[in-house]
Amino acid sequence: MANPNICITKLPAVRTVSTSHVASNGCVHRARIREGEGGYILVALLALMTVLMLAMIAAAPSIQQQHQRELEREAIARGEEVAEAIRLYVEARGALPTSIEQLLEGAPIGIKKKQILRATAARDPLSRSGEWRLVRPNDAAFLEFKRAVILYAGGQPPQGRQLPALLRPFAAPVVNIVNLGTTASTAQPTSSDEGSSFNNTGPFIGVASRSRRESVINYYGIDHHDAWVFTPIFR
Repeated sequence: MANPNICITKLPAVRTVSTSHVASNGCVHRARIREGEGGYILVALLALMTVLMLAMIAAAPSIQQQHQRELEREAIARGEEVAEAIRLYVEARGALPTSIEQLLEGAPIGIKKKQILRATAARDPLSRSGEWRLVRPNDAAFLEFKRAVILYAGGQPPQGRQLPALLRPFAAPVVNIVNLGTTASTAQPTSSDEGSSFNNTGPFIGVASRSRRESVINYYGIDHHDAWVFTPIFR
């Protein structure tokens, strides 16, 4: 039996939203937020890539110059090794070598042959061919190099180690330094950056690179590869 003191009020129906609908809206909302964030990230990545690309472009000349500098240092080290091999060869045989192969074969020391030149030093790292240009005692390149060295040393030939008797006349001072030209490359003007017309047989007193390019390093004040003469006369 119903209690007459209790008032029963009929509440209006409340519209409920399904959890699946809420979940669906929530997912869509979150997806939109993530989509917006992705756009900002893409813009930031593009900006970063642009900055890195500009930095690489700016650094490229410096990297290339450093690479050339390392090649030139290696060329000088190898060239001076060839020069020392020439000195040892002359000291042992009493004659100038006529080919790089003779230096590679070694020089007789007593009853044995001593290695005086490594195979790697017999290659020019500055030229595409890898072959050294042989410099004769009467080559203009040698006379020009002698002039450059004397000027670099203040007008006096630098004092090196004692030379074999055969090599001493080549160390004589240049009679007229002024009229021997400049320290630039002695090669004839050409569109090529490498010489290829030099004979590689016959007595030689030094070697030079076939590369005609301008150098990063100044060797005795000389700024072209083909004007660097590696000889035992000046070491």
